[in-house]
Amino acid sequence: MKRSGRRSLQVTSAALVCLASAASLALTAPAAVAAPGPSTSPSASPSVTPPARMSIVGGARLGQPGTQVDLANGAPVLPKDLTARSWIVADAESGEVLAAHNAHWRLPPASTLKMLFADTVLPRFPKTTQHKVTAEDLAGMGEGSSLVGIKEGETYTVHDLWLGVFLRSGNDAVHVLSSMNGGVADTVKQMNAHAEELQALDTTAVSPDGYDMPGQVSSAYDLTLIARSGMQKKDFREYCSTVRAKFPGETKKDDKTGKTTRGTFEIQNTNRLLAGDYDITQYQGIAGVKNGNTTNAGATFTGVAERNGKVLLVTVMNPQKPQHNQVYKETAALLDWGFRAAGKARPVGQLVPPKSAAQPGAGSATAAADAAGEAGGAGNASGAPVAAAASEDGGSGMGVALGIAGGALALLAGAAFLVNRRWPLPDLVRRRH
Repeated sequence: MKRSGRRSLQVTSAALVCLASAASLALTAPAAVAAPGPSTSPSASPSVTPPARMSIVGGARLGQPGTQVDLANGAPVLPKDLTARSWIVADAESGEVLAAHNAHWRLPPASTLKMLFADTVLPRFPKTTQHKVTAEDLAGMGEGSSLVGIKEGETYTVHDLWLGVFLRSGNDAVHVLSSMNGGVADTVKQMNAHAEELQALDTTAVSPDGYDMPGQVSSAYDLTLIARSGMQKKDFREYCSTVRAKFPGETKKDDKTGKTTRGTFEIQNTNRLLAGDYDITQYQGIAGVKNGNTTNAGATFTGVAERNGKVLLVTVMNPQKPQHNQVYKETAALLDWGFRAAGKARPVGQLVPPKSAAQPGAGSATAAADAAGEAGGAGNASGAPVAAAASEDGGSGMGVALGIAGGALALLAGAAFLVNRRWPLPDLVRRRH
């Protein structure tokens, strides 16, 4: 394939930057230019071809239709028989995009949009908070919505509700949390504001749960940005990697004794690379993130996996091959390719940092506090993505980075953007029941 011009990208570890601060490397990111209006209306089936002009956030090549890859000598070729309308393979730490196909094509996201919901709302409530569900909490859910089984009049903890969101993709859990958060309309407004902060400019949320709605779109690039931000949060990592859990059942009264009891039932994660299925095994190194499937979106999935210290994010949207679990099979093939191609395929783009990280002088004290809070397992009460950490001189932010192995520091517009591994991936074998 012809190699188009791209701006220079150099990333180094936080430790190396500290040792050689006089020779800090510059990272130049393309301007955050949004694409024209949505290429598809989710009220109907998406167009079969991507638009000729798409967003160039992350690099000019990512705005081009078709497959973008730059294979150096010894790099493996891409998997055959990829049928998804859009996909992307990215290094979760450096943000380098190793390959992409219609990365900025705006398509219905289905329940992968719940990643944006979680990244926005999860920091707002302690997991021990209890809430008694009302009829109003469950109002407005779309017909045929996926449900975890929440009952009106029962009390649930926020922890229970998030298990329902991540494991069963429960729209009922999303609506209860949205009600607690000021209502669906306010929650959607917050989600769109957060998407803009993340520079996920292809994304427009209309419903908090990803249910098919006119005008609701995202892209493989944006969903990967959102997943990367979510993975900075310890609770997000834990929920999206949980294979199975006990969920509160309905309270029942014994007619003879008059005593009431409330049992539990088991729920299992619908992410088949995590839980496995009859035609697909658990993917080695998988650690989340979120799947979805609706009439207009087809099957969508964003996954994160680690092998030999390398962490990759892959998003696949709407495979056209009508096989069971096809979205997971194509994701697994792209992950396999990404792990083999790491260090051999030259990047064709970059996952950009949040807008606040690119602002000169953007609150180093806040960044350090966010980093320290995450390292100690504390929630980020502000709701801002922990991915964003800026420092005027790199001092306080770098001090945090030096204490964490595998850190990386990129310099953007004179402000330090911390993309280090403050987020160790869970040990899934240990989590088995």
